[in-house]
Amino acid sequence: MTADDVSSRCIEFIKDQLYFAILKQKIKSTAERHCFCIDEELAYENFYADFGPLNLAMFYRFCCKLTKKLKSITLSRKKIIFYTCGDQKKQVNAAYLIGSYAVMNLNMMPEEAYSLLVSRNSTYIPFRDASFGTCMYNLNILDCLRAVHKALQYGWLDFSNFDVEEYEHYERAENGDLNWIIPGKFLAFSGPHPKSKIENGYPLHAPEAYIPYFRKHNITAIIRLNKKMYDARRFTESGFEHHDLFFVDGSTPNDSIVRKFLNICENAEGAIAVHCKAGLGRTGTLIACYMMKHYSLTAAEAIAWIRICRPGSIIGPQQNFVEEKQNSLWAEGDVFREKMLSERENGKMAVTRILSGVDDITINGSNKNRSSKKEEMELYNDEEERNGLTQGDKLRALKSKRQPATMPLCQFLGPLHCTVMFFES
Repeated sequence: MTADDVSSRCIEFIKDQLYFAILKQKIKSTAERHCFCIDEELAYENFYADFGPLNLAMFYRFCCKLTKKLKSITLSRKKIIFYTCGDQKKQVNAAYLIGSYAVMNLNMMPEEAYSLLVSRNSTYIPFRDASFGTCMYNLNILDCLRAVHKALQYGWLDFSNFDVEEYEHYERAENGDLNWIIPGKFLAFSGPHPKSKIENGYPLHAPEAYIPYFRKHNITAIIRLNKKMYDARRFTESGFEHHDLFFVDGSTPNDSIVRKFLNICENAEGAIAVHCKAGLGRTGTLIACYMMKHYSLTAAEAIAWIRICRPGSIIGPQQNFVEEKQNSLWAEGDVFREKMLSERENGKMAVTRILSGVDDITINGSNKNRSSKKEEMELYNDEEERNGLTQGDKLRALKSKRQPATMPLCQFLGPLHCTVMFFES
């Protein structure tokens, strides 16, 4: 490929210094240009037909690589060309990375960065969810760039104190399978089991395995969205609040569950750890509802950010549900903030349970205003969740196969005799 061919495909992000290009083949660096590609180096680990966006650790590693090149004395006189010559999936991930870098480090607005990315008449395929089957919702690059911009505004994204090794350690199935969505507020994790073991190749963790990490990171409440696999007292007797808000795997929550979830989170003194079976679908859906209400994110921005933090989150009809809830949750957020402001101005304590319109919260296994027996039966009447192989089971099994443990189980557990399966990194 000639220099003219490369130049004609380049999009300039920093004048005479940084360029992005979608090429048909690999190119070599020359005396005038330094070229690099991450198509194989940073690869998305899919569940089914999903292919991105690349996670927070990969975005971090890309930023470090590019920043180092831009600061390099030996490259200071060269044009730096970040390029992709992969398929459409590689192209959209590469564009998302350079666009997000521009938003974070070049002070570009999302729309400005996106406009550059499409300036060469490039068409990017949309990202899709981790469901098995037809895609029901499209997430595009601009959604991701806007999500990154919002995360920067709210302080959720700060690579100056980001521990990439810790992120990659704890996201692994054998080390807890957990990710922070909003640092200091929401931790999404895979549902605990009665005892730590490996079942069908997937490492399962008892509640006690998580307690040291939860205490260290000021988690005060756990919300369970799947069936009761473990006794909640194993958390509550260690000083945590525990709440049950069950709804069927792969489905969407009713308005009562959404209100209860929001109320619990608005009243929590510390951070909240949320799980369903895999900690992806139901967990991401309700966290997205909170983000729309309290941070005015669009549905697409919420979905994008949660997937950047925890790939595979929010699946199938849950995506459309989040979009349908957007405007009503924005309105609820406006009312919430107005009342909170009024309370503060009047010198009164804000009663968030009243603001959220909730009076029947399940706390530590007891209901403050008990629902009827009929409602309880409807809440837990899910035979597939109880006895069958659910979407969450399948997703967890797929995740566990990505990075299998290289040591026998008991070597992970150490002297605690199968009570703790992961450790501080």
